[in-house]
Amino acid sequence: MTTALSLKALFAQLGLKAINPGASDGVTWSGSGPLLAVRSPIDGQHLASIRQAGPEDYERVLAAATAAFAVWREVPAPKRGEIVRQLGDELRKHKQQLGQLVTIEMGKTIQEGCGEVQEMIDICDYACGQSRMLYGVQTHSERPAHRLFEQWHPLGVVGVVSAFNFPAAVWSWNLALALICGDVCVWKPASATPLIAIACQRLLEKVLARHGLPAGVSTLVIGPGAGIGARLIEDKRIPLISYTGSTLTGRQIAKTVAERMGRSILELGGNNAIIVTAQADLALAARNVFFGAVGTAGQRCTSTRRVIIDERVYAAFLRRLRAYYDQIIIGNPLEIENQMGPLVNPAAVKVMMEALATIAAQGGKILLGGKPLTGRKYPGRCYVTPAIAEVTPSLPMVQEETFAPILYVMKYRGGVHRAIALQNDVPQGLSSAIFTNDLIEAETFLSARGSDCGIANVNLGTSGAEIGLAFGGEKETGGGRESGSDAWKGYMRRQTNTLNWSRAATLAQGIKFEPRQAKPKKAAKRG
Repeated sequence: MTTALSLKALFAQLGLKAINPGASDGVTWSGSGPLLAVRSPIDGQHLASIRQAGPEDYERVLAAATAAFAVWREVPAPKRGEIVRQLGDELRKHKQQLGQLVTIEMGKTIQEGCGEVQEMIDICDYACGQSRMLYGVQTHSERPAHRLFEQWHPLGVVGVVSAFNFPAAVWSWNLALALICGDVCVWKPASATPLIAIACQRLLEKVLARHGLPAGVSTLVIGPGAGIGARLIEDKRIPLISYTGSTLTGRQIAKTVAERMGRSILELGGNNAIIVTAQADLALAARNVFFGAVGTAGQRCTSTRRVIIDERVYAAFLRRLRAYYDQIIIGNPLEIENQMGPLVNPAAVKVMMEALATIAAQGGKILLGGKPLTGRKYPGRCYVTPAIAEVTPSLPMVQEETFAPILYVMKYRGGVHRAIALQNDVPQGLSSAIFTNDLIEAETFLSARGSDCGIANVNLGTSGAEIGLAFGGEKETGGGRESGSDAWKGYMRRQTNTLNWSRAATLAQGIKFEPRQAKPKKAAKRG
């Protein structure tokens, strides 16, 4: 890994220390909860400790956020966009350092770590432009001299609960849009990756301080899900919770937030499939499946989990795919030549091994890989070889998402409709792809009777979505949308307006409702 001196220098540049407070109201940092030790999956090295947020820290942060919203919502949207743009500039200045920290703390390769920071930069640029395009709609009223329109207003405090696998990018997707919409953010990062959260929060605080903006526009609380996380989810002061993580937890969050009449944006599990038809470019398909399955060590929500292959090209495709697996270079993700680093922690390795044992017990066949790697080259007990398992679609494990580099391969016969049915026959609906050079197969896959996923690609893998369009999935993936397109609307409240510029009280639908005129009283007769 990095030497102690380079790690020290990295921490100094990003405002990190040996012990870091885990709560920030945008200006003041504190922590009254227990210490959280942060270790690198690269070699098990202790990186730093976090003094987690306690109840009093949480209340201070929420009070600051609530007060800041009253000020921030009055800032013109293009000026809010300029603040977000300047955050993008700070991220550019520190791209290499932040990318390195992502890799050290989470374990993804240095290319992917820097790519995650680039994604943050991209969404800041995108949101800056979007800040001038928070469009409403105007239409014609059926009533004369009336104007009928809708507009969008800031919603309030947005709680962002992010996952370890994209420890900073998910925050930025939500933050950049929420800020331009006039909202403020409270961020609870994953306990496995709190250091990158502290570094990003400090960079944004620099930008806000330059403009004299109030504490609380962006805040941070680090703590366990059962404590700080539960407070965030249950808090009626937070009208919107954006959660990225497991379907199991997401289901409980959705219920809790709905019970208090709040909103949730849920980005949950993916069980993503690639269909390889007989008309596919097998070389192109194999390269994309390889990255989709082993990129980020299979710990992306868009990782390729299943490949559904026409039986006529099954053997030829597997030969190509196995050739890539046989040549994979696994090791320290800070070294540029390595294609796959460790899983996030030893517990993730245990989950992978248990899943492989279950697959075998259910009748699947492990074709290759799936072994822990040990020795001097693989310290820290987090390295594995990626696995390919041959299965039938009926295996119960095929219905589940295992957050590890396990790829299920299966055959199909009977045309593209059969392959699509197999792809859709899982509870999750995030990302999907088909490889074919047949136009009819491609268009069928993209049609209403095709993929039921939120993302559907042709001749491209399941991972690596760009920020220009909305990101998210259907079914047990949660239905949430983040990032581009009109995802910004999820962070605002819609208001329908009718303006009467006449002096008449005209009702819609032709209803007439005129108040009765009081009859004049008769004059009293004189005697």
